Order: sequence, then C-alpha cells, then structure tokens
Amino acid sequence: MKFSFMSFSCPELSLEALLDLALEFGYDGVEPRVECKHGHGIELGLSAAGRTAARALADVRGVAFSCVATSCVYADPQKRSQMVADTQRYIDLAADIGASRIRVFGGVIPAGISRAQAVDGVAGALASVAEQASRRGVTVCLETHDDWCDPADVAAVMTRVGHPAIQVNWDIMHPVRVAHVTMQEAFTALKPWIRHVHFHDGVSRDGKLIMVPIGQGEIDHAAAVRLLKAAHWDGYFSGEWIDWEPYATHLPRELATMKGFAA
Repeated sequence: MKFSFMSFSCPELSLEALLDLALEFGYDGVEPRVECKHGHGIELGLSAAGRTAARALADVRGVAFSCVATSCVYADPQKRSQMVADTQRYIDLAADIGASRIRVFGGVIPAGISRAQAVDGVAGALASVAEQASRRGVTVCLETHDDWCDPADVAAVMTRVGHPAIQVNWDIMHPVRVAHVTMQEAFTALKPWIRHVHFHDGVSRDGKLIMVPIGQGEIDHAAAVRLLKAAHWDGYFSGEWIDWEPYATHLPRELATMKGFAA
C-alpha cells in the first residue's frame, strides 16, 4: 500500500511546494482538492500546457497524483446532468495530469426521493461516465460520505453499475461514526470495489467531530490497515485533514503511525 495526503493540509502551497513537501516527508502521492481555491492550481481551467507541466513536475519529483478530489454529487435529479458533465471534465483533467482516480460523492438525497430512487439515480449517473473513464485510464471512486455512509448503500450502487471504472473511495471514518457499522463490516461490504481510502481520526464532543492524532480517536486505523494488507491491496491511503494543525506537525506524525501499522 501507498500513502498520500489531500491538499487541505496545506491549501496555500503551490503545486511545486506541495510535491516537494510530500517528497520531504516520505509520502508517495498527493491528492489535489479542486474547487476550493487551493494554491496547487489543478482545476478545470488549467490549460493543456499547464496540465502537461503538472504531470512532468510530478514525474520529476517522483510523487504521484493519487486522486483528484472533486465535489461532484448525483443524488439530486435537478443537478445530476450538470454533475455528470463536470465529472466528464474531471476525468479528462485527471488523465491529463496522470492521476488514475477521481473522488466523487453520492450527495444528500432530496426530500421526496426514496433510497431506491437515489440508488438508481446515482448508479445511472456513474454508469454514464464509465466508458469515458475507462478509455482515459481513470477510475471514478464514490466516497462513503454524506447520505452514503452506509456501506450497503454504496455496495448497491456498485452492483447496479457493474463497471470496472466505477469503484469506491472508502473513507474509513464515516461508516463507523455515521452508519454505526464495524470496520470489518464496512470492509466486507465494500471489499470488491475499494480503490482509494481516506483516513483521519477524531472524537465526538458535544455533538461535534474533533480531529485528533491517529490512535487517540474513535477510528481503528490498525484494523483497516490489517484488513487491506491481508487482501494484498495496493492502492493509496490518503490523509484528509481540514483546518487542523500546521502541516509540519501532523503530516509526518500521521504517516509514521500509519506506516507502523503497515509494517
């Protein structure tokens, strides 16, 4: 397995500085978060020359783009067609810079839409971009997030789509905290489709999630690593920390903890 981190840890950094930071701390990759005005500049408006330059810079540094983290959501029928169009553009962006994955969301299910209807809608949207993703060598990964924290609901979408270019971004926190399933139950439900993993730890205080160092919170990262390692999984564990500690504090510490679990 490999390790990366999302640009939320250091949103002010340029792409060159972001890649240098990953190299300095021993990460294998970085995950640019788009649509958040981060300094890396990996956005839909990046020119063809800019995309070529970004890919070359990552190659020279020996740091991969593990994933492009988008905001695309599909559960709302009123927004679905635009989200599909955006997804198609992000597939091309990812392919152009050499990223093999993009992250997408199911999204909040609007009032009046049943779970079954939402599964159909999300699956249909993902199926509609699957062939393009396959042609461009990109995997579209649906995250266990928002109204899709329950692994069974995500598995239902994956079963419905049935295409190798449509897979899962397993955020190991949300199924445990929100859907109240165990790490083992989440892994068992999602195992056939896990292509990208997000990790972070936290505790609940007064109804709010407070980020804490791995091992001090509610999420059993050692179990997640053990399950994936036993399955000979070779994807990226990608750390996602938003508005937390200075990156020089948490990036090396959290990586050391995760590598300790993987040893």
